[in-house]
Amino acid sequence: MKLLRTIRLDPSDTFVFERAAEPGEWAVSGSFLFWNEDPAQLEGKARSAFRSGFLGVQSLGWSTLVQIVEAGEDDRLAAVDTLAQHLLATFGAPSPADAKAAAEEEFAFANSLCVHPIDTLIAIHRTQENGEIREAFRSLRPKDGPKPLRAFAFLDVEGEEDTVEEQVDLATLGQEMKP
Repeated sequence: MKLLRTIRLDPSDTFVFERAAEPGEWAVSGSFLFWNEDPAQLEGKARSAFRSGFLGVQSLGWSTLVQIVEAGEDDRLAAVDTLAQHLLATFGAPSPADAKAAAEEEFAFANSLCVHPIDTLIAIHRTQENGEIREAFRSLRPKDGPKPLRAFAFLDVEGEEDTVEEQVDLATLGQEMKP
């Protein structure tokens, strides 16, 4: 089976999000965290998490990219259990059974995104339309042949038909974060 793991190609997640997921965490979309929010009212790092974050299950931190990886049933069960515990303790799920059912659903959806080969990277773009959260996913995969040394030089992008007219100045964000 295939699941999603967080990946960090550069340190940008650590200043783009309030809490960055650690590399290698099991991941889900995480849209459920915004069900009771008005995305139009979100600002700064919360807005970044809404627009482009995958939820790392262990830390409840955010990751801009996730990687499709091979996983065993024991991995899936442990990840579901971890998310279910968070849903119960942190988010007030009504019962352990409800928390586990919701966690299973999140991981089933994550698994449904794994239609590409192992090591494919996935990015998310979330919007709100007519009161509903919409998610668009892009896949980035290695080109055939030898890989260059630069991280982003070897990626083919699928799903660029819906280009996003949003620009983020990471250099300025990094300067704002310095003490």
